[in-house]
Amino acid sequence: MFLACSRVMFLVAFLASALVLSGSLYLEYGAGLTPCLLCLMQRYLLQAFCFVNLIAYVHAPRHVGSLAYAFLALLLAATGAASATKQVLSQRFAPEQLMICQPDLAHLWNNLSLSQIFMSVYRDTQACAQIQWTLFDLSIPELSLLAFLGLAMLSLFQLLRSLFFRKRSRPATGSSS
Repeated sequence: MFLACSRVMFLVAFLASALVLSGSLYLEYGAGLTPCLLCLMQRYLLQAFCFVNLIAYVHAPRHVGSLAYAFLALLLAATGAASATKQVLSQRFAPEQLMICQPDLAHLWNNLSLSQIFMSVYRDTQACAQIQWTLFDLSIPELSLLAFLGLAMLSLFQLLRSLFFRKRSRPATGSSS
């Protein structure tokens, strides 16, 4: 029974993340919004989360594999939530406190080391602080934060379920004399 429930949880996490990912792709290609580097970083983390859960669903892991997949999914969701939190906080700054522009990701990838790329992506810029679209008075980074927190809770539930699941041995039905 554990294996079936585990697969269903990975499928639910995959479908939820795929829905959020399709929403972000619609905002870029359908509504014409241009994502900043933090938005792209969150999208890559969401894609990785989606991929991990899809692989976990297809693989149908046992106890240890389920723990590993759930932990990796939780790590990706928590990193995405941290990235979205950084962007939400940068929206609270005054425009004078932010960098004016930042090179695109291809330029950063070709000219900087991995640690310098990481530092550059998480530097506050006006492009990342700009509110381009809202839903229910929540900006895209705030919606992204809510989505990552929900996905993290789903992964945490799966992880805790895998950690505390114990196979119960059935008592023998025959009597021995």
